[in-house]
Amino acid sequence: MSRIIPAIDVIDGKCVRLVEGDYQRKTTYRDDPLEVAKEFEEHGLKYLHLVDLDGAKAGKVINWRVLERICTQTQLSVDFGGGVKSNEDLQLVMDSGASQVNVGSLAVKNREMFLEWLHRYGGDKLILSADVRDGKIAIHGWQTQTELLLEDFIRDYMSQGIRTVVCTDISKDGKLQGPAIELYQQLMQQFPDLQLVASGGVSGIEDVHALQAQQMYGIIIGKAIYEGKISLQELAETQ
Repeated sequence: MSRIIPAIDVIDGKCVRLVEGDYQRKTTYRDDPLEVAKEFEEHGLKYLHLVDLDGAKAGKVINWRVLERICTQTQLSVDFGGGVKSNEDLQLVMDSGASQVNVGSLAVKNREMFLEWLHRYGGDKLILSADVRDGKIAIHGWQTQTELLLEDFIRDYMSQGIRTVVCTDISKDGKLQGPAIELYQQLMQQFPDLQLVASGGVSGIEDVHALQAQQMYGIIIGKAIYEGKISLQELAETQ
């Protein structure tokens, strides 16, 4: 069964959502991410995808105290991403309690450093974050488009030990128009051993069921929760 992974995106310490990664199209939902995380836990959810949007923009981890509070005051298994670009930031995130760390931009810009991390910490600790627009990888909080093809990016790092990839179709994110199921089907066919986590576009419980039918390793759900399109009780029942 797919992991159900609710998302908390953080700007200025608050729980927000963007549309297609656009910082100008921001909605603030809650002032305290810890309260949100506790609600997830109270409904029996076990995982959390925590994104430091300030960090993604700044190129360094900023909201690590939010991570620390959630990890010390809940039992959630937290994967953290956003701005992890140095040894110091990686250590800070791990010391703050993250179970896994998402790395995207650095894996594109500094392959040598990412491979060093991968060989040191292993594919269970590091998640490759593959944010895609028109089949190509986007980095720096989706602000920069590259010419790197999604399939090449995944193939390269799987050969080096990556096991889990979070793939976000940017065109779907924050729009509640349904996930990129065809894209995920293609990736599962190409990389049958990949632990693929779907992210972006989930608009209702039917989308969760559709992704589970594709045997996704995990499903990240954000805006649908905050907009009341999916209840936490519904999500708990799909686990």
